[in-house]
Amino acid sequence: MEAKLIATNKVAQRDYHIIETYEAGVGLKGTEVKSLREGNANLRDSFARIEPEGIFLYNMHISPYIFGNIANVEPKRKRALLLHKSQVRKLLGKISQRGFTLVPLKIYFNERGKAKIELGLVKGKRLYDKRQAIKKREAKREVQRALRHKNK
Repeated sequence: MEAKLIATNKVAQRDYHIIETYEAGVGLKGTEVKSLREGNANLRDSFARIEPEGIFLYNMHISPYIFGNIANVEPKRKRALLLHKSQVRKLLGKISQRGFTLVPLKIYFNERGKAKIELGLVKGKRLYDKRQAIKKREAKREVQRALRHKNK
């Protein structure tokens, strides 16, 4: 059994330089897991913050389970992330530096069926960085097109 991808945060890859990635468990309640299994999650505009009680994920939207009942929870509630203490300390040291932030890159179920989030330690891209990335992508596309036409 392989990992089942639920959602990715494409905006994060466009707007940030990804420095490091971490795998974290997610504290979910009741019907949220069933909703995730159906693929009802959105990572857009979500971020993680380190607080004295632990690391929490904000603004991740998990749609309420259709067949749920009173046990359904608020879709954008704050969710606890489960990391080792050493990882939390390391992240705290890096986030205290100016410009670094924690952003979820993707959410998936691992081989054992547990919901996991890939957290990225990121630094924001400047406008000119985004333009350079677009130019690179366009150049790569042109080369692929030329090779495709040459092979015909």
